[in-house]
Amino acid sequence: MSYRNAFSRVLSDVIAPRAERTGREGSFPRGAVTALGEAGLLGLTVSAGLGGGGRGPAEAAEVVARIAGSCPVTAAVLQSHYAAVAVIEACGSAWVRGEIAAGRHLSSLALADGAYGATGASATRTGEVVALSARKREVVAAGEADSYVWSSPPLAAADGLTLWLVPAHAPDLFVPARPDGAGPHGSATSTVLADPVLVPADAMLGEDGAGHDVVLRTVLPWLLELRDAVGAAAVHPSVAAAESAPSAPAGAAQLSAVAPAATALR
Repeated sequence: MSYRNAFSRVLSDVIAPRAERTGREGSFPRGAVTALGEAGLLGLTVSAGLGGGGRGPAEAAEVVARIAGSCPVTAAVLQSHYAAVAVIEACGSAWVRGEIAAGRHLSSLALADGAYGATGASATRTGEVVALSARKREVVAAGEADSYVWSSPPLAAADGLTLWLVPAHAPDLFVPARPDGAGPHGSATSTVLADPVLVPADAMLGEDGAGHDVVLRTVLPWLLELRDAVGAAAVHPSVAAAESAPSAPAGAAQLSAVAPAATALR
């Protein structure tokens, strides 16, 4: 069965019938995410060599656009997932990519820190363990995803950002009981707090300090293509936040990871 046939079945049998209730109750579309995983849509953009669909942003945008017509909540979740997977596909381990390809793993972006300007975000390495402290805002699927593509100050590089894959089940990772984000009602868009969260050093995605380039060359192009597919009204929260962000002092705010979107969207 082609991915389009499988997707059409999930859309008509699972997503569309539940969309009104999802929006009305503000419940996370877990059933839709599970069905998308089983149909191979969560792994649509993972390498075919690992069992994924081997597709690119154009096909992902088509899927997100069709879902947005029925259920904007599920579309928002999938937008963040596909953008996160683009980073994981480029920099992540084969095991995680295989889990995504198998439909067992939902990821999301955690790039914007909790306030404009200095935030107190930090990354400290002790042996093979890194302690990440931050208050991330506008995280889609907060408390529902299996992992977050997370930005931090660099460990040793003079400037820039470093990206990590943070497991959602890691101890000392907190999500407020009441979602406080600006995403669609039911998308679980909220703050995620690390106070701190401990991850292995090999959870780093790419090189230390190179995260800004990854965001510019990978995350932002994916988010913009997915946005264009569904219209400006469905801008991902990470991009929407950047539009109103004032310029931060150099090195002070990890929001710089998404701030270039402000220029790209004008």
